Amino acid sequence: MTISSSLLLQNPHLPFQIQKHPPLLHHIYPQPPPSITLSPLPPSPLLRIRTKNLLPSATLSSFSDDNEAAAETKANAKEEEKLNEMAKAFHISSRTTSAVTVCIAVAALTLPLFMRSLTTAGLSVKTRALGYLTLLSGFYMAWNIGANDVANAMGTSVGSGALTLRQAVVTAAVLEFSGAFLMGRHVTSTMQKGILVAGVFQGKDMLLFAGLLSSLAASGTWLQVASFYGWPVSTTHCIVGAMVGFGLVYGGIGAVFWSSLGRVMASWVISPVMGAAVSFLVYKCIRRYVYSAPNPGKAAATAAPFGVLLGVTGISFAAFPLSMALPIALLQALACGIAGAFVVSRVIHKQLGHLLISESERLERKEAPDLQNMSFLSDIAGPKGAQLEIVYGVFGYMQILSACFMSFRAWRQRCFERDRALAAALSILQGGTTGAEIVIPTDVLAWGGFGIVAGLMMWGYRVIATIGKKITELTPTRGFAAEFAAASVVLGASKLGLPISATHTLVGAVMGVGFARGLNSVRAETVREIVASWAVTIPVGAILSVLYTLILTKVLAFLV
Repeated sequence: MTISSSLLLQNPHLPFQIQKHPPLLHHIYPQPPPSITLSPLPPSPLLRIRTKNLLPSATLSSFSDDNEAAAETKANAKEEEKLNEMAKAFHISSRTTSAVTVCIAVAALTLPLFMRSLTTAGLSVKTRALGYLTLLSGFYMAWNIGANDVANAMGTSVGSGALTLRQAVVTAAVLEFSGAFLMGRHVTSTMQKGILVAGVFQGKDMLLFAGLLSSLAASGTWLQVASFYGWPVSTTHCIVGAMVGFGLVYGGIGAVFWSSLGRVMASWVISPVMGAAVSFLVYKCIRRYVYSAPNPGKAAATAAPFGVLLGVTGISFAAFPLSMALPIALLQALACGIAGAFVVSRVIHKQLGHLLISESERLERKEAPDLQNMSFLSDIAGPKGAQLEIVYGVFGYMQILSACFMSFRAWRQRCFERDRALAAALSILQGGTTGAEIVIPTDVLAWGGFGIVAGLMMWGYRVIATIGKKITELTPTRGFAAEFAAASVVLGASKLGLPISATHTLVGAVMGVGFARGLNSVRAETVREIVASWAVTIPVGAILSVLYTLILTKVLAFLV
């Protein structure tokens, strides 16, 4: 019995709340939670009355001690209030967060002045000023993508304890810049196959420029509002709604590709349903074939390399620029999968090998459970002790990999519409045609990556808290099931051309692992708030875009 348990048995009225956590490996997680965490609750008047007789009688010295303790508590409380939310999330001082914020703001305002889009010879002062405003709007949009959309991919890993918030930010930073340079569309069609019909705005370049710039600002505004409340919303839906609003008001019904809008609206239902269904099946498979195995730790360690083989092979084939010949591309993807499986197997056996060996020797003579009378949907009790440590350790590694795949694969989907609008606006300023293909400079892609990382670091913890804590309770196995299911659905739907939203898919996947444990395991209030934010995303984006376009056109008319 632990000290905290004996304390509670002797004094059952103490104002503490017990939260049980499964034991985790100290070498897997940087700061593993203790077996029992005590968090103070505000004592009620009834509690004060009931505990009054349990306390020793006061003396003069005790009054003095109490006064000193009260003064120290008040000082600590004031110091805690000085820390802003970002400081609390990263466990750093408020002075450090202020310095980081100032550095990001200075970089955001000065770096565009040295970018190719503004330093090209022959540009007028007005063009440079409008280009600077365009790049700032792109940064604002990227900042909010990081604060909301990127936080989705890392939310389950942080919520389950597989990654700390700092590790998640560093990992996302590497992935976002890698996605910008490896998967970014350096050549993009600025308008064709998008939301707006370029021909409708022929000869109205400044109006179209104002609309595109307003769409970026409107999308960023709604993303910022959603991030403030911790609502995970779709970046694609934001900017699509903004462009539709601008197109309808300033170009008429014929200015919008309605088929594209229909596909986006269909993803409201398709994405979360598919994510929930796949994650439900994945988590049930883990419970059926890992938890119920005679040696759950060994079963998890055996299944992990095969899962990595399938995942890395599929991601490599679908996402990376491989050979144009199909057989060679398949071989290259398979080689990547084999390499990933080998590395993961080595890491697991290096970190958990001693536990695997000791547990295998201990369970050699244990009778295997009878699985014939156990259905796929049966409620199976999970492993305990060292077996639970091994299972959580294995799936902790697996969850980090699946989160990386999800973040890296969804980069193109998150940033495609933003890059399309930004490229179109820059093309108009430089005298290009709105329907032609242009090359997006590398510095613009890096600029967007910087904005995404800055947003994730400064506000991402809000959405991470919603995904990782408020929908359902997550563990490494549940987090892996959600991440793996979401990545698989996004990858498969993209290859099949189905309308899909990475954000909606991941939220649905988190709900799916909750449903696998019972309907009461999913917090209905949080789900209602998220669904409501999804429903108003497109209308709010459209309204904001129209208002911003009205203001910007008047400003441009005054300046020109």
